[in-house]
Amino acid sequence: MNKDQWIMGIETSCDETSVAIVKNGKEIASNIVSSQIESHKRFGGVVPEIASRHHVEQITIVLEEALRQANIGFDDLDAIAVTEGPGLVGALLVGVNAAKALAFAHNIPLVGVHHISGHIYANRLVTELKFPLLSLVVSGGHTELVYMKEHGHFEVIGETRDDAAGEAYDKVARTLNLPYPGGPHIDRLAQEGNPAINLPRAWLEEGSYDFSFSGLKSAVINTVHNAEQRGEKISPEDLAASFQESVIDVLVTKTLRAVEEYKVKQVLLAGGVAANKGLRKTLQEAFDKLPNVEIVIPPLKLCTDNAAMIAAAGSILFEKGVRSTMALNANPGLDITIHN
Repeated sequence: MNKDQWIMGIETSCDETSVAIVKNGKEIASNIVSSQIESHKRFGGVVPEIASRHHVEQITIVLEEALRQANIGFDDLDAIAVTEGPGLVGALLVGVNAAKALAFAHNIPLVGVHHISGHIYANRLVTELKFPLLSLVVSGGHTELVYMKEHGHFEVIGETRDDAAGEAYDKVARTLNLPYPGGPHIDRLAQEGNPAINLPRAWLEEGSYDFSFSGLKSAVINTVHNAEQRGEKISPEDLAASFQESVIDVLVTKTLRAVEEYKVKQVLLAGGVAANKGLRKTLQEAFDKLPNVEIVIPPLKLCTDNAAMIAAAGSILFEKGVRSTMALNANPGLDITIHN
């Protein structure tokens, strides 16, 4: 009988300190997340220095709780997987150095993981991946379409040329005087509004799978400012609904086109904006009409940053024989296509 594989995941790329234990690459034994949203709220965004300090304060507490909940010790671990990039360099360094110290002290293999591959592999904690597949990654810093023909193979076929979708959500929320993080507030308002305001959709040149949300964000800001100058009041619900419809229309249309061109069996939704109710509903409805392609939408707790997804991605790398040395360092600009 084969021995179970236990991987510890460590994630500190932005403003969540998380440690998880995952069994056999698919089963969450523990997934502890300490969020810093309250600390960053008054600044209207993540302050890197504050994020790093919080990680330093929380990492040991979160780590001990993850082991306690999983009811295992360091001797049971097969590997420690840690986010090495992309992300905030100071935040990443806390997780990387914690992982290196543990790996060195307990003589456990170390595996560096790309943050976005973690978001993609969060879906393996829901169901087995079927290749070839396409992943729509939508987060605060990334909007990408990633094609995978096998485990560990990532081909970015489309990416954002300016603002990521999550970034545009936060900037539009700020224009509407909504608290940080803005995404959930825009999503909530959009459910109550009517998409009656005509806003642009950036399709870019024909055949392109790239995204651009900067023009849309500017159009929303201009709409608000023009209305203020005329002394008119715009319904925040209608503006949120119109903005969200424009974002989702482009995301879903390009995903469906890529599905047809690349003949994939499965589509994965990944990243923090995957928690958006409007996006989840529209994608589900679109793929209900495509019986031969499976859509996988992770539960909300696996959309935002967490260490279980890092352990899931690390498990695949570990099985492929990938190991990191003690020279592992934080890499805020890490490229997913060469990291597998």
